[in-house]
This record gives sequence, C-alpha cells and structure tokens, in this order.
Amino acid sequence: MGFPKDFLWGGATAANQYEGGYLSGGKGLATADTITNGDQKHPRRIIIELEDGTKKEINRFEDVPKDAKAIVDEDVYYPSHVATDFYHHYKEDIALMGEMGYKTFRMSINWSRIFPHGDDDQPNEEGLKFYDDVFDECHKYGIEPLVTINHFDLPLHLAHQYEGWLDRRTIDFFMNYCRTIFTRYQNKVKYWLTFNEINFLRDYSTLGITEASNPQKQQQAIYHLLLASAKAVYLGHQINPDFQIGLMIANILFYPETCCPDDAIAEMEMARDFKDFYYDVQCRGYYPAYKLKELERQNIILQKEDGDEQILLLGTVDFISFSYYNSSVISTRGNNEKSGGNQLGGVKNPYLEESEWGWPIDPQGLRLVLNRLYDKYQLPLMIVENGLGALDTIEEDGSIQDDYRIDYLRKHIQQIQKAIDYDGVDVIGYTPWGCIDLVSAGTGEMKKRYGFVYVDMDDFGEGTLQRTRKKSFEWYKKVIRTNGKDLD
Repeated sequence: MGFPKDFLWGGATAANQYEGGYLSGGKGLATADTITNGDQKHPRRIIIELEDGTKKEINRFEDVPKDAKAIVDEDVYYPSHVATDFYHHYKEDIALMGEMGYKTFRMSINWSRIFPHGDDDQPNEEGLKFYDDVFDECHKYGIEPLVTINHFDLPLHLAHQYEGWLDRRTIDFFMNYCRTIFTRYQNKVKYWLTFNEINFLRDYSTLGITEASNPQKQQQAIYHLLLASAKAVYLGHQINPDFQIGLMIANILFYPETCCPDDAIAEMEMARDFKDFYYDVQCRGYYPAYKLKELERQNIILQKEDGDEQILLLGTVDFISFSYYNSSVISTRGNNEKSGGNQLGGVKNPYLEESEWGWPIDPQGLRLVLNRLYDKYQLPLMIVENGLGALDTIEEDGSIQDDYRIDYLRKHIQQIQKAIDYDGVDVIGYTPWGCIDLVSAGTGEMKKRYGFVYVDMDDFGEGTLQRTRKKSFEWYKKVIRTNGKDLD
C-alpha cells in the first residue's frame, strides 16, 4: 500500500514567473512582460499607450481601449523581466532538484522565446537550444520534464495585431508553435500540458481584445482555446504516439454554505461555470448540454468551422492535472463576510484556518477533489500545483525554519495517500508549486514565497539571487526518498 513505486514526485514553476531572461537570446515581448508588480491591496497593472501617444495605467483585467497598446515603460518595474532568473541559473537549480530526488520537473516553455512575435515564419534557434539544454540537464539527474505549453502568456504581437485568442488565426500560430516543440523535443519530453489553468485564461489571455468582458467575445475566445487544446493533443499523438498529454485546470473545491437548496444550486452553477465545463470538453470532447443552454440564454452564437466537432472528439486528453490550493464556500445570503483569499466571492469557512494571504487551508478538500474527478472521468490524475504562500524569515544562523510549509504539505500528501489507498484513485504525480521561490502570479510579489529553496530577491527586483535551502528542502527530500512513507 502507499504511493505507487513509479509515482512522479517533483515541483512546479512557470516561465513568466521564474525564467527571466527578458529579451535574451532572441526572445520577443510577451503579455506577461507588460504586467507590473503589486500586492494584496494594490492590483497588478499594465501601462497602455493610446492612439494620441498618451500613456495610461489600467488594471490588468480591464478592457483595453480600441487602438491602445500595452507597452513597457523603462521607469517601471516588471517582475517577469528577471523573475528569479532560471535562465542564467538553470544548471544550479536543476542540480538542487536532483539533490532532492525529483522524478519530474513541471516547467513551461515561453512561446515568445521560440516565436518572438508569435506569427514568425521560422522559430528562434537560440530559444530552442535553451530548452534543449534544460531538458538535457534534467535527464542528467533522472528527472522527467513535465512541460506546460502555454502558461498565462502570449506573444505581445498576437495580442496587438490579432486581438489574441479572439482571432481564430491565433490557433494556427499556436499549432505552428506546438508542431515545432513537439518535433524538436519528441525524444526529450514525454509529459505535456496544453494550457495552464485554462479556466483562468478568460482573465489572463484577454490583453489586446477590445471589450474583452463582452460575453460574446469572451466565449468565442474560450472556444478557440479549447479547440487549440484539442488540436494540440491530436497533433502531439501523431508526432509521437507515446506522448502523454493532459489538461490543467484551477480546481477550487466549492461547498454550499448550508443545506438550503438555493445554496446547493448556487454551488452547482458556480462549479459548472468555473471548472466543470472545461473538464467536460477536454475529457469528453464536446460542449455539455448545460453550457449550450447557457449560451442560448445569453444569445451567444459561437463561430465554428467544419470539422471542429470532430477535432474536439479526437483531441481528448490522456490524463487530468490540476492546481489545488484552497476551497471556497458558496452562499446565497446577502451581506456576508468574504474570505480574504477567494477570487470568486466565497464566504469564510469557520471550520478552516487561513494563510497569511487569506486562503483557506483545506487538505481534506483535496481528497474530495481527487475522488470526484476520478469517479467522473476515470482518467489518471496529477496534482501539479499545491503549496503555501508565506512570509519566510532568515534566522541569524542563515536558516529558514518553514515548519508551517512542511505542515501544509504533509497534511495534503496524507490526503493524497488516503485517496490512493482507501478510495482507489489513480494518482500518478505531485508537483508542489514554486519549488524554488518565484514571482506570485496574482500579486507580482516575491515576499509571498512557496519554494523549498529561498531566492534572495525582493518585491522590487533587488537582491543577489543567491539560492538557500529551507528546512522544507530536507523534509521533501526525505518524503521523495521514502516514496511518501516518512512524512515526519
């Protein structure tokens, strides 16, 4: 009993939060390169240039005015430009992963490092060579790369020239990118994820879309994303039938606040809208009836082409991956106290503790998620993000005693083991988020740290980038060595 002997223990990162190397090696501008830092009280921003040449700061999720463009202002700090500089530290960082005993390393490829504008005729060889070197370094330590093809990013040119995913031509550019990396790395990468947290991309991929909050435009862009994912799965299997290609969804578990039927219905509708729809399309290959009815009620007509339905059916995934950080409580009563970390408007759960950033901590919820997904889809499952963002303190002796992180991870791993042993769920891997400190996607902060390795960098880009092992480093190393048997 316990974890399977070939269980994929590892850690997870994203290029735009970790890689750095801004415009190095022929890389082009990406949408993430235009997003400033922020904090809990001040949202991340983008600076746009209007048609008359004037500049304006807006919330990154606001609609971009027509003919305006996101720009990089030399007087502003952009966390993605250096991040924690994997680009220049990849050998050191992968050696640390090897020291911990990683079986897999989840990372993403930066699309604009391969195709600087997105619609280029030829790929950037220097960018391709960088990832060759990264994968070779992983295999040197027996680490299997788990590659996210697109993680909250888009070549900026595609946002400006084509309105991003609203334009169907972006699918073609994405397929050219996929064909290039599938072919180049077909003998170096086995596990792929199409889009990171595809259910959040309606927020993160709208830069460049005029009136992006317009329901018709939003749903059309989502349709293009799902179609692109299916096309990528189908193409990948043609290039290498041994590829294992999965989806990746942000999975927040929802509870109805009470046994009132209104709360139960509200929870069902929230789950369908936020995540179930995305699972259904990528696992079953078609739009579910409840989504078609929703579009009908909103008078939304999706623009499709012949063959689209067949592609969705042929492009279903091999496995399911998801992020799990917290749960949420859905309520229909008014004037209720919201949970500080809930992006979806849920209320506080009186039975759970919360992190310093107000995120409910719910290890048992992970077991529920694993069971519900496996019961519904009968596909292998992988938890590819899970972790605790916290303020880490360097002690006088230079150590970082992050027992709170160990406690968080231990309790979640125990629930994974219960799902495997007690419930019979097929769980194949676990890659905690931010295994080496990186920039927070939500706030752009460095002080909200997740890693087993501390990186000397602050919220404003000041620091030596020196790597320091935290207490959790040795703990996780032991967990991997004992295949989850020793969690003390």
